[in-house]
Amino acid sequence: MSKLLIAASEGGENPLIPPIPELVIGLLAFVIVFGFLAWKLLPNINKVLEQRREAIEGGIEKAEAAQTEAQSVLEQYKAQLAEARHEAARLRQEAQEQGATLIAEMRAEGQRQREEIVAAGHAQIEADRKAAASALRQDVGKLATELAGKLVGESLEDHARQSRVIDRFLDELEEKAEAGR
Repeated sequence: MSKLLIAASEGGENPLIPPIPELVIGLLAFVIVFGFLAWKLLPNINKVLEQRREAIEGGIEKAEAAQTEAQSVLEQYKAQLAEARHEAARLRQEAQEQGATLIAEMRAEGQRQREEIVAAGHAQIEADRKAAASALRQDVGKLATELAGKLVGESLEDHARQSRVIDRFLDELEEKAEAGR
């Protein structure tokens, strides 16, 4: 280090400080280049930065608009879904009511058919009973006439008298049977 100090004191020039003409030329060149860059490049840089800022703000606005639209679509969807659920509940209730009505109608129809069958059965039984009674009356009449003829010893062939006797006998039997009930 001492040699550097000795060389600086002998030559008079400091190696760290440039000569003044080089300093002025360098400063002048720096100002020209800086001025040219500020004049030509800075507006383009500002223009690009402004376009990027607008694109970012536009993207944010578009995103907010899309979010608002998505929210409205979601609300519409929820409203449609609620309406569809309400309609399904109404249809389900209507189907249950129709089912209950149909069941009641079918029960009434079954009851009516049962009553018709029972009435037809009773009518058939009554007709069969009358036919059996008539057949029984004829058979009992013949047997009674034959028995009476054998007891009396003569033929009781008069049909009018025979019918009256048989009818009176059977009527008395029926009255006794009804009185016994």
